[in-house]
Amino acid sequence: MHLDIGDQPVHRPLVLGLGCERGTPCDEVIRLAEEALAVAGIDRHELTGIASLDSRVAEPAMIAAARHFSVPFVVFDAGTLEAQTARLQNPSEIVFSLTGCHGVAEAAALAAAGPSGALIVPKIKSPHATAAIARRVFSESDQDVAAGCRQSDSISSPAGSLRLMSAASGVAP
Repeated sequence: MHLDIGDQPVHRPLVLGLGCERGTPCDEVIRLAEEALAVAGIDRHELTGIASLDSRVAEPAMIAAARHFSVPFVVFDAGTLEAQTARLQNPSEIVFSLTGCHGVAEAAALAAAGPSGALIVPKIKSPHATAAIARRVFSESDQDVAAGCRQSDSISSPAGSLRLMSAASGVAP
């Protein structure tokens, strides 16, 4: 399967932030993501993408979730996620000690939603994963930025071809 956002800007407003332990079963992450959507009464087709910490870029469960929802998977470095700490509803010192940021799911969703974005589903948990959803609020200047955000390069992973954008650099890693 080849995920492709095409040549047109993406205007869907919702971002699913995900965090997980290494080796978390794919079905656990997908079930948690579906639960997060259900909590807010959100249709899966409203998702812009999935966001996480860059150390999870090749995590099979993250790749499986992006494929399941047919959306791009965006990653952020720990510094970018840490910059979201003041906006988090559930910051964690334990997560900070492990990752260098006070949250992954909420922070990734907020980072991807941009400075005007807001959490609509705060962090929910399964035994090995976390999920949160943020809504992006588009302004006129965001539309200009979105017009320049088109498809990224494809990469190969053990699970096949996947569209991936590194938000920190703005180019595919």
